[in-house]
Amino acid sequence: MLPERIRDRQAPTEPCTAVAAALPGVVDGSIRLDRADRRHVEQCLRCQAELAQYRKLLRAMQALRTSTAPVPTGLVTDVLAHLEAAGERSAVRAALTGRKVAYLGGIAAATAAAGAGAAIVLVSRGRKGRLPLAG
Repeated sequence: MLPERIRDRQAPTEPCTAVAAALPGVVDGSIRLDRADRRHVEQCLRCQAELAQYRKLLRAMQALRTSTAPVPTGLVTDVLAHLEAAGERSAVRAALTGRKVAYLGGIAAATAAAGAGAAIVLVSRGRKGRLPLAG
């Protein structure tokens, strides 16, 4: 059998693995360990160290909850100015996009009208030399 010191340095045993997942809940009070797991934590230095780390982390998080950062002077004004500028850019972009559609529609209509006019001119030139059918 290995001496106690060497056994502590080895990889976590099965009880350590089972207890390790519950330790954060033990610290915040959402989980209670059964008698066997409590006895394991009382005897296992690795689990005690992990429990101490979770307690330290919880204290640090609670300290952060009460601390506030001061708001820099002019921050609200700067944020509102940037939001207004972004809104104006968006409105200009939307207006230009709408105009592009109108311009493209106008160009398409003009092209269609020019094509129809050219077709009428070509047809009428081709009929000048012929005799009218009705008449």
